[in-house]
Amino acid sequence: MQSVLKQPFTNVQLELLKTFSHQLTESDLIALKKTIALFFAERLTVQADKVWEELNWNDELMDKKLHTKMRKSK
Repeated sequence: MQSVLKQPFTNVQLELLKTFSHQLTESDLIALKKTIALFFAERLTVQADKVWEELNWNDELMDKKLHTKMRKSK
């Protein structure tokens, strides 16, 4: 019977390990972190826009939702 070993790293982690196998300066590390954060923020924005369109939301509906109490009191 052949056993399957689970890879401890994701494909992205492996690629980053290969790419950054050397020390970065502190300023380069900060710039890289900002770039990664912007990458994920952009992906989140695209997904949110997609849901917004699918549900036919608009600014008026969003303002109404923001001012609606949705939690039940205990």
